[in-house]
Parts: sequence; C-alpha cells; structure tokens
Amino acid sequence: MIERLCHQLIENYHKFENTCLIGVQPRGVYFANRIHQRLQSILKIKNIEYGKLDITFHRDDFRTRDTPIKANVTEMDFLVENKRVVLVDDVLYTGRTIQAAMSALQHYGRPEKVELVALIDRRFNRHLPIQSDYVGLTIDAIDEAYVKVEWLEEDGDDRVLLYPNK
Repeated sequence: MIERLCHQLIENYHKFENTCLIGVQPRGVYFANRIHQRLQSILKIKNIEYGKLDITFHRDDFRTRDTPIKANVTEMDFLVENKRVVLVDDVLYTGRTIQAAMSALQHYGRPEKVELVALIDRRFNRHLPIQSDYVGLTIDAIDEAYVKVEWLEEDGDDRVLLYPNK
C-alpha cells in the first residue's frame, strides 16, 4: 500500500517542489515517516519538507475528557504559506481529527492546497464533509466497530485490527 500511495503522490507532485508532507500526531506520524522515507528513496532526493503536527488543543472534544490529555510535540521548522500540503494520518473516520489538523495548520500560514493521505478510510459515519484524496484501504465498518492500526515502533507489529465493537 505504501508503495502504491507513494507512486500516486509522485504522479501529482513529481519532485515535491513547493510541497510538504505533514504527519498528524500521534499515530499518523508512523505512517507519514514511512511515506516520507519511501518517497525520498524512490525519488533519490533528501529535501522533501516533512513536519509532525500536534492537533491536541484544536480538537473539539479536548475539554470533554475525564482525564487530562497529553499533547504531542509539533516538529515543523517551516511555514506552509503558498505551499502544497499533503496531510498524512492512519485512520480517517469521523473527519474531526483532520478538521483539527487543518485548524492547527493555519498557525503555519495559508497553504495553496491541502490534500489528505489516509492508510485506512472508514467511509461510513463521517461527521464532517472531509474525504481522503489518497487511500490505502477502505473499510466499511458499522458505527460500533473499532478499527486500530498498530505500528511496529509503538505496538511491536504492523497490522490493522477490526473489532466488532469498542
């Protein structure tokens, strides 16, 4: 899937001039790291701008939690002003995470264009009119079902899990 998604991105962004890749913290970064590394390997370039964006305090539910939430570190040493931005996340479900990411992104300028890469697209139960431009796998799961992507770096293995309910 990563190989296919990288080639689709290359078709549209060629050598990634005036384009940056941004992983959505926390779990989208594992996917974004792999996309970034593979793109640089395929294109044989080392200068694809890459950032890791924390969205914690841009979420519409951060004040409704029972316990304090822990923010992640944003690692972006560039602005997105007039650039093409490729947001990368692991699971697209309700659209709220991506809405928060676009809100957080505004602190870094006004991009020319924003597109989304999602490893897993749960196309049902979207709360907001947000869709992925590049999709690894589409999973049609009912509302109560739970999809989790596990990453080697965090969970000890790479896999997608589908639970019938939370």
